[in-house]
Amino acid sequence: MNNYDEEVQKIRKYNQPILDEFRASLEAANLSSKTIEIHVLNMGFFAEYLTYYLPLSKLDETQPIDIYRFLAEWYPNKTTWASPYNTKSYMSSFRKFFKFLRENGKFDIEVENEIKKMLKENKKVFLDAVDFGDD
Repeated sequence: MNNYDEEVQKIRKYNQPILDEFRASLEAANLSSKTIEIHVLNMGFFAEYLTYYLPLSKLDETQPIDIYRFLAEWYPNKTTWASPYNTKSYMSSFRKFFKFLRENGKFDIEVENEIKKMLKENKKVFLDAVDFGDD
C-alpha cells in the first residue's frame, strides 16, 4: 500500500465514528429509519468525495467552498442520480450534520453559520445545476 492509500484508509477510519455518532443522534431524535438512512448515506458519500476528490480531507475539516463545489460542480456532473429532489436532500443533510458536529463540540459555529448561509444563498445555483430539462 502506498502513502496515498494509507492516508485514505486513515481518513476513512477517522470519519466512520463521526458518521456512526451522527446516525445515533438522528435515531435519538426519533427520525424515521428512511430519513436517517438518507442523511447518513448522503454524508457518507460526501465523505468519500472529500477523501478522493478533495484529496485527503476529513469531514470535520469541511469548509463552505467544499460543499459549494460538491453541489454545484461535482455532484451534478459525476453522478447519475443528481436531481433537484436529491440536491434538496443533500442540503438538508448538510445542515443537520454540521449542526450535529457543532453541538458535539467538533465544529466551529462560525463555519457552521457560513455553511448555512452559503446553502441558502446558493440554493438556486445548486438546483439549476441538476435541472437537466427532462420534464
